[in-house]
Amino acid sequence: MAAFLISGLLNMETVCRVRGFPINYYPVDYPFFGVATAASGVALNIAKALTVLENRVILCSLLADDVPGRVIIDELKSSGIDTENISMGLRETPNSVVLYDESSRRQIYCDLKDIQECRYDFASGVLRSADAVLAGNINFSRPLLKLAKEQHKLVATDVHVLSNPDDDYNREFLESADIVFLSDEGISGDYQQFLSAIGARFSCRLIVLGMGSKGAMMYLKDENRFVYRPAYSIGSIVSTVGAGDALFSSFMHYYVNGMKPEDALDRAQLFAAMKIRSASASKGFPTGNELEEMFSRLHS
Repeated sequence: MAAFLISGLLNMETVCRVRGFPINYYPVDYPFFGVATAASGVALNIAKALTVLENRVILCSLLADDVPGRVIIDELKSSGIDTENISMGLRETPNSVVLYDESSRRQIYCDLKDIQECRYDFASGVLRSADAVLAGNINFSRPLLKLAKEQHKLVATDVHVLSNPDDDYNREFLESADIVFLSDEGISGDYQQFLSAIGARFSCRLIVLGMGSKGAMMYLKDENRFVYRPAYSIGSIVSTVGAGDALFSSFMHYYVNGMKPEDALDRAQLFAAMKIRSASASKGFPTGNELEEMFSRLHS
């Protein structure tokens, strides 16, 4: 299996089931078994997914030496993820709250604390054994981009919500990435035109657009070709929080381990569909065998 260097956010996450959106005011509600707190964050979600799929993970991130930070460290260790590259230099560990309803719509409140003002010192040797670098679009990942390109590493990034290909915050990530993932939530116009505009401005060769229940679209720039894969419907959806992380991590797993992009996207769509049967962003990842068994049943 492959080795992935992951740089990105770790945080505590509380998910809360609500009656619907918009939320009407009432002083108290009792969503029994609808509130849960767990270690999460983009980097943790990706690291856990790739570990469940039996890859080797090198995780670089920042935490505080506080109760949430120690909980996250314990969760990483119990998941078989090495913590030697986690720096405990923050004032407080980031925290998020996710509201979700029965239709799987969600609203996220992410408190990054002081992480956007802090640096992470990447040692050049940390990249040596990595087959790919997954760089979260957070400020401390920026020095990693140059280091990865200098060492000719495959770089992938998920910029999440992007409404403009010329977005200032994400430009450095888009300029450095070979593979770009994003959500359709910020796009108001034609999807193919938007992906083509990204491809025209930057050197990335694969762009994948997650579209939730509408499926996923991939632009293969060298071939000037679009590929569409529908979403899988395999039962009740508990929450879509973390679906994008599941799509990203599983695609990279299959692609880096030698699968064609179209087939990798097909497997990734199923991986995400199986994951969203769990409420927490960091839970519910199927193993490779479980996914293949489901894939065979659906395509028999």
